[in-house]
Amino acid sequence: MSTITTMPVTFTTPMPGLESLDSFTLRTVDGALGLFALEAHGGGALRLFLADAAVYAPDYSPAIPSDATAAGQTSTLLVVNPGDGKPTVNLAAPVVLNPETGLCTQLILDSNVYSLQAELGGKQP
Repeated sequence: MSTITTMPVTFTTPMPGLESLDSFTLRTVDGALGLFALEAHGGGALRLFLADAAVYAPDYSPAIPSDATAAGQTSTLLVVNPGDGKPTVNLAAPVVLNPETGLCTQLILDSNVYSLQAELGGKQP
């Protein structure tokens, strides 16, 4: 997954809070292995950062519903929350991507089990 430089992606269901958007471009952030910028088409300057879980949270292994993996969606990306301190990632809402088709889904997991603001690179459940 970390070898992608730029690819169009389409969400099978809009991301919560971004219901009017489903079409994006995923771009590699130069000099940061496994870090991507997700840029909305037609959404003005909307940009989210996503981290490849295999690189930044290798112990993170939530149960992925079979309907998400049935279409071959196997790469797990985590939404990065930049802040004043150290960046965090949202483990409760991973983005599951099929890098072959560009289709992706944001899953909503139990936030009592998975942190909404886990330290980037920290120990994961």
